[in-house]
Amino acid sequence: MKKIFALVLSLVAFVGVASAQNYMVVDSEKIFKSIKEYNDAMTQLDNMAKFCQQQVDSKFAEIEQLYNNYQQEKASLSAAGRVSREQQILDKEAEAVKYQESLFGNEGTMMKKRIELIQPIQERVFKAIESYAKSNGFDLVLDIASNATMLYYAPAVDRTEAVIKMLK
Repeated sequence: MKKIFALVLSLVAFVGVASAQNYMVVDSEKIFKSIKEYNDAMTQLDNMAKFCQQQVDSKFAEIEQLYNNYQQEKASLSAAGRVSREQQILDKEAEAVKYQESLFGNEGTMMKKRIELIQPIQERVFKAIESYAKSNGFDLVLDIASNATMLYYAPAVDRTEAVIKMLK
């Protein structure tokens, strides 16, 4: 019981210390949308994604057509013929999935293009936020766009070690 009371008291003290800090809130989405280069890059990425998706859809439509043809001819095929056609369909499907991953996966063409176009703009925005925060004496910056994201904080507001000590 004493530990719980000490924990609650420590948390209240921690909240009191944390509330004395100087905070700043930004909406990074609004900042990004105000930058022409960002909007142009997003339009370019959207157009590229539509084109790539059409290519992927075309491959899967071809597989669906192969499967439908196979279903219609299945009864007239020998056992070896069925196995061969099934393997052909599975191979085409694996090829299409691999192609889709090469475009939209974490290491894919779209991700590489996004990094190429967006990352320099992000770095510029985040540096501006950090510079503004430092020059105006803010210790903590919270991003209110979509979900709260920590963009910058002064090491003086980091109370991690104090909480760890409190929990021991």
